[in-house]
Amino acid sequence: MHVPRWRKSTRSDGIDNSECVEVADLGGVIGVRDSKDPSGPRLAFPAESFAAFLFRVKRDGLGL
Repeated sequence: MHVPRWRKSTRSDGIDNSECVEVADLGGVIGVRDSKDPSGPRLAFPAESFAAFLFRVKRDGLGL
């Protein structure tokens, strides 16, 4: 059984980490969850779609 390794952005190292999301590779899909509620609802995106999303965020200077 694959146990996901959830991680936060390196930009989440501030004093108040209360508004963070975590991501995990779930084997072909990327899981996204609220760091304040790790056992709560989760979203899953195809890995290629999530990579395209991150590319556009970085390209457009929106930051994460």
